[in-house]
Amino acid sequence: MESSEYEGGVVTDSIVQPPRNYKVILLNDDYTTMDFVVHVLMTIFQKDEAEAVALMEEVHRNGKGIAGIYSYDIAASKAQKTIKLARMNEFPLNCRLERC
Repeated sequence: MESSEYEGGVVTDSIVQPPRNYKVILLNDDYTTMDFVVHVLMTIFQKDEAEAVALMEEVHRNGKGIAGIYSYDIAASKAQKTIKLARMNEFPLNCRLERC
């Protein structure tokens, strides 16, 4: 999509770049229960049960897994909700954002 910008009395054409996406990556730990991770994936990331279980197993096996890919604001909000819910339930579950 093209747009015009005003620069010191001169109109220039520029290409508008879409916003970058971010991965929300869940990190494995030795204390958070598998059931809680599945719950988080279903409630915060809207995964169905089969997808949530498969992703939880990936996190458990590999130490991390991608819960979803979103614009920055949505990714940051989901990460914050995940950490807040985990702390409310006394789990150390953590996640991080990674630019795509």
